[in-house]
Amino acid sequence: MAAVSDSTSGTSVDILAALNKKKTAETDNSTSSLGQDAFLKLLITQLKNQSPLNPQDNTAFVAQLAQFSSVQGIQNLNSTVTSLSDSLQSSQALQASALVGRSVETETNKAALNNSGYVRGTMLLENSTPALKMNVYNASNQLVFQKDLGSAKAGDIPFAWDGTATDGTKVPTGIYRFEVMASQDGKPTAVKTSLVNNVNSVTVGPNQTTTLNVDAVGQVEISKVKNIL
Repeated sequence: MAAVSDSTSGTSVDILAALNKKKTAETDNSTSSLGQDAFLKLLITQLKNQSPLNPQDNTAFVAQLAQFSSVQGIQNLNSTVTSLSDSLQSSQALQASALVGRSVETETNKAALNNSGYVRGTMLLENSTPALKMNVYNASNQLVFQKDLGSAKAGDIPFAWDGTATDGTKVPTGIYRFEVMASQDGKPTAVKTSLVNNVNSVTVGPNQTTTLNVDAVGQVEISKVKNIL
């Protein structure tokens, strides 16, 4: 894995360096394959060494040229697609580097309570419920905050927690786990949440996939980001 620094400028340089390694490897691989010059040399050698009593059939000769033309066209198409893919990956990597230091909302049940003093998120309620409850646990899995939210209609419900415990005291900064339960047919059902966390760095993987290293969550694919704040 090619980890990237926190600074935006350093991130961009390291990401481009990782992408260039892929291009160099692809170039080395292409030199080992049968190219146009090698194919023509083989064809000319075949013609020079054919038997005068049994010369190569014109139909077979034309078929070989047609086959070569098809192969060459496919190689050109592959080269064009590869170039386009590299351009898209470079663009995505540079865009991702601009997210370092910003906050993103992703589907998770963990969030970091930092010096800002609050956590923002969204409850992803699939069905309406007569009773909705939110519990917050610290890193030691101790319940520090609990609140009954009453009835709620299905949909995305935004919320914010200011780091205040159930007894009114302020909890320390750190990683907290959020548990949202909804009553469905008299039974408590877990509700998914998406929470806001900071992007610490960007990573380019061995297969050139770009992921965000998000505080309290870890590695997150860019496609999994719901909102950028």
